[in-house]
Amino acid sequence: MEKPAIEGGRPVRETPIFYGHQYIDEADIQAVTEVLRSDFLTCGPKIGELEKKLCALTGAKYAVVCANGTAALHIAALSAGVGEGDEVITTPITFAASANCALYCKARPVFADIDPETYNIDPAKVEAAITSRTKAVVAVDYTGQSVDLAPLMEICKRHGLTLIEDGAHVIGTTYKGQPNGSIADMTTFSFHPVKTVTGGEGGAVLTNDETLYQKLLLYRSHGITRDETLMEHELDGPWYYEQISLGFNYRMTDIQAALIISQLDKLPMFRARRQEIVKRYNEAFGKMPELFVQREIPESDTTRHLYILRIVPEKLKIDRRQFFDALAAENVHGNVHYIPVYYFPHYEKMGYKRGLCPNAEKLYEEIISLPLYYGMSDEDTESVIEAVKKIVDYYRV
Repeated sequence: MEKPAIEGGRPVRETPIFYGHQYIDEADIQAVTEVLRSDFLTCGPKIGELEKKLCALTGAKYAVVCANGTAALHIAALSAGVGEGDEVITTPITFAASANCALYCKARPVFADIDPETYNIDPAKVEAAITSRTKAVVAVDYTGQSVDLAPLMEICKRHGLTLIEDGAHVIGTTYKGQPNGSIADMTTFSFHPVKTVTGGEGGAVLTNDETLYQKLLLYRSHGITRDETLMEHELDGPWYYEQISLGFNYRMTDIQAALIISQLDKLPMFRARRQEIVKRYNEAFGKMPELFVQREIPESDTTRHLYILRIVPEKLKIDRRQFFDALAAENVHGNVHYIPVYYFPHYEKMGYKRGLCPNAEKLYEEIISLPLYYGMSDEDTESVIEAVKKIVDYYRV
């Protein structure tokens, strides 16, 4: 498809800006270098140090760090007892891992529609989707705004379900003044490079439940334990361990853990800068009737991972794809988060069809993720705003 041409000369930017980028400073480099010069590259002291730091940050009693956010969701689902024949309710507006974790356990994902203004899963739709086979709910904090946890927790408690909060976007956010990570039965984090805090890769599961914690530890590391109280046979010697269940090699390295620890020290400044940029975007785009600004619930003090621009199609002469291409022509390179999960061929082959979640499907046709990351300058931010305004002014109905 050709990019829509806007008359009037040069693009608003000479150099491209992309939707996300990590921020690494000398403290991060030093933290990693120290590990590389140490005795432990994996299974070392940085793992426990990071887990303690995550508990201190969130108020959760227990943290289990692992290889990535997908691994975190998998071991959370396993620890919740999800198995063959079960159902797991989640949102279609998410990365595929939020639903795939059910498939890994031989369960079936069930998609509940979103709130059309916050874009998070709608608790009423969750309750309507519950059946006798439902085992858990995976609620995604889309863009970094907390899901409305109170009604979801009440629903899950009433129906005997486990609430897994997919907090891949949410680190640094609070819900009713309490940090996300210490509220749901389990909360998963991701430390992918475009997230607010990165380890290159990496994930974590946080919980207040000791029984879940012990299961998470086993599933992370092959189902192997050195805890004598869990063993079935007598100790042969100090080298002895037992595999007491089937687990996975989902361990994190000390290299990653050191980087995440250093990054967490910068979370307050990451949070403040992201909020500044979001505020400036909201001020600019909230004045344009051709655009819709995502609504934030008052319970969520959000550290936003993604900024979603939503067009109002009936007020523009172009659709989302053309708007996306026009932004690229201005050297503003966005993305789209997300394609509804059940649109993918793998899910179509399992019988999922379009039309399941009308709000989510309409959202997908109208959204673009704009640049948002700590290293953006004020000039970068204003360039994005100028590019959007230029396109809206040119293609306004």
